[in-house]
Amino acid sequence: MAYHSAFTPQDQEASAEQLASQRGWLLLEFGAPWCGHCQAAQPLLAAAMQARPDLAHLKIEDGKGRRLGRSFAVKLWPTLILLHDGQEVGRLVRPDNTAAISQLLDQAAANS
Repeated sequence: MAYHSAFTPQDQEASAEQLASQRGWLLLEFGAPWCGHCQAAQPLLAAAMQARPDLAHLKIEDGKGRRLGRSFAVKLWPTLILLHDGQEVGRLVRPDNTAAISQLLDQAAANS
């Protein structure tokens, strides 16, 4: 699965329980469409994801009343969380360079 530029609609958003039962590697991206830090990270994330087209990417809009972000203790946006078989194995908050994102994604490549 490739990089996604749009947020998942709230009515289609997975629950924490569904994500915990997910098999394989999954990159969660928590943020908001109006967030400047999130917007700035998009080209960096897109570039890093080009090297990992096999990695599933789920872009989740976070904010007031959104429980999924709270269940993952998201405090700042964007927050990238790498899951393997439903368990968190890596996290990156407010990435500001492609190398940092690639290093997070390399955890999936090294352990596949």
